[in-house]
Amino acid sequence: WSVGRAAATPPALVALSWEPPGAARCTCLVGKGIVYDTGGLQIKISGAMCNMKRDMAGAAGVLGGFRAAVALGYPEKLHVLLCVAENAVGPLSFRNDDIIRLYSGKTVEINNTDAEGRLVLADGVAHAARHLSPDLILDMATLTGAQGVSTGARHGAILANSAELEARAVAAGLRGGDLVHPLPYCPEFFVDEFRSKVADMRNSVKDRSNAQSSCAGHFIEAHLPESYAGGWLHVDMASPAARDDRATGYGVALVLALLEAPGFA
Repeated sequence: WSVGRAAATPPALVALSWEPPGAARCTCLVGKGIVYDTGGLQIKISGAMCNMKRDMAGAAGVLGGFRAAVALGYPEKLHVLLCVAENAVGPLSFRNDDIIRLYSGKTVEINNTDAEGRLVLADGVAHAARHLSPDLILDMATLTGAQGVSTGARHGAILANSAELEARAVAAGLRGGDLVHPLPYCPEFFVDEFRSKVADMRNSVKDRSNAQSSCAGHFIEAHLPESYAGGWLHVDMASPAARDDRATGYGVALVLALLEAPGFA
């Protein structure tokens, strides 16, 4: 809510569900849907705001994957949560130094209003774990510019909470063509990056050279309930989401391959 409260159109958590008879497993897809990102009061400058209409590519990818899986008759439960907001500038904009409470119950000190995607995704994964009983939560986002430095223009960057899931995601990328490559998964190494004196955590790192894309993913993971025992896969696709200033459709094939949807290689 805080991210999108200054926009003319209020933010929304859009939920769609597919629950076929006889389903035994449940997957929840969560997408970052920032329909335009000005950076908020920490405004993007020097032309960096151009093409920020594509900051909803994560939501587009999981929605496309959901729609295609349903059309193919996917036999298991599938939910998609689209975390939709515009990070606009106005009298109601959230501010650096604000302290907000997310859906997880944790408090967050804002030290960068342009690190907004992790805030909406944190609410999305918390909602999924609390209400949908998933075996797997996959979140997808154009989350960090550092992703392109880490894994390049063609490979999305992933974090997974198990080696099996990490390997499964890499194999799915190779089968479907939406390539991915693992980031370091070491939450205990990066927790100090978000240390706050006045809240449970800050929303942006203190050292931007310390595995920034991993840190951003771990911020989202930190809002999963401690009781959550399922899989968690984070996909940062900031660079492969677009080429020559146009969307690529990245994410749809990755979702279908990971789900092993009927008729999809």
